[in-house]
Amino acid sequence: MTEERNWAGNYAYSAKKILYPETVEQVREVVAKSQKVRTLGSRHSFNGIADSPDCLVSLKNMPETISFDFEKRTVTVAGGVKYGELGNAMHARGFALHNLASLPHISIAGACATATHGSGVRNGNLATGVSALEIITANGELKTISKEGDGELFHGSVVGLGALGVVTKITLDLLPTFEVRQDVYENLLLSQLERNYDEIISSAHSVSLFTDWTGAKFDQVWLKSRMADGFAYGEEQNFFGATRASIPIHPIRSESAASCSQQLGVPGPWHERLPHFRMDFTPSSGEELQSEYFVPLERGLEALRAVFALNEQISPLIMISEVRTIARDSFWMSPCYRQDSLAIHFTWKNDWESVEKVLPLIEANLAPFDARPHWGKLFTMQPLKLRSLYSRLPDFAQLLASLDPNQKFRNPFLESRLFSG
Repeated sequence: MTEERNWAGNYAYSAKKILYPETVEQVREVVAKSQKVRTLGSRHSFNGIADSPDCLVSLKNMPETISFDFEKRTVTVAGGVKYGELGNAMHARGFALHNLASLPHISIAGACATATHGSGVRNGNLATGVSALEIITANGELKTISKEGDGELFHGSVVGLGALGVVTKITLDLLPTFEVRQDVYENLLLSQLERNYDEIISSAHSVSLFTDWTGAKFDQVWLKSRMADGFAYGEEQNFFGATRASIPIHPIRSESAASCSQQLGVPGPWHERLPHFRMDFTPSSGEELQSEYFVPLERGLEALRAVFALNEQISPLIMISEVRTIARDSFWMSPCYRQDSLAIHFTWKNDWESVEKVLPLIEANLAPFDARPHWGKLFTMQPLKLRSLYSRLPDFAQLLASLDPNQKFRNPFLESRLFSG
């Protein structure tokens, strides 16, 4: 097999083969016959979580099924469908999801399996919109796991890290469609956030703070406000001392804003405003690395101060950082399990040798807050520490043993970090 890499190019898959089945029956056959197998999604993970020592299954050639149940107010989509593709179909029928991530280019099944998220103090991660999964388990059996019928099994399965099986379909809860305006403000001082923390982070449906850690400030604040909710700050020229941007801007100032979703307060459908980037653009070349850590929301200010204390080590390597909020959820392996969270995201220059040295410093400074790393991004946290952060890990291991007794869906990433030693 020719070398296959992830979107960023920093990780080379070790699998001996990548298969592209076109039907569910073909997927079942592949899974039943494989000794080791994993699902390869849209390749937006920065580590080996999606890899397999034997076989990878990509669903990109499967029919992009999108099926609405108007009575139950749900939509069921094939595992390989991306959020940007679903958004158009949903809005055309008068429906919406509660939130979206920065990129609409990611696969729905992969994003939910790793607890990927958007922002907003009242918005759970993308997995909280799931009501059912259709999974092909280790013996090739097609199994449905639903919120309505499976209780704790459901809560253990949605953020499944790809370890339960191949998700062939995923069912999402629908909301009535809504419009959003996006306004950007520049130069918010850390001191203003310290004085007005609760008000700032809850000032819109979705709030993102961007910084390069070069000073005690946030270079940009992105407010995404639902039009039906009204908007407290969208037309104001001043936002806690930050000034309203007069032209569209990219989170990384040197980059063109052409790839960004519409700004300047122009209302538009939810699926075109909640992401930071447009589906019809590639937001960057992928020449970057990413890390992210989740801390309890009520200790978010302390955590930010702890990271700002490392500004001299971080700023030479950083492209941009984003700070977001996520509401708590009930999924065993979610970083937001029973914890309203503040997420501190790092987009690094493509220099792993240097980034690998600074990550332990960040993790040490965030250790007092029991920071949990994003499953699909880069971290150096020791396995024993990581395992201690997930109280339901023993239950998750028991669930995997029942569905995959021969560990067909385990891989070196999960084995070394969660189960061995």
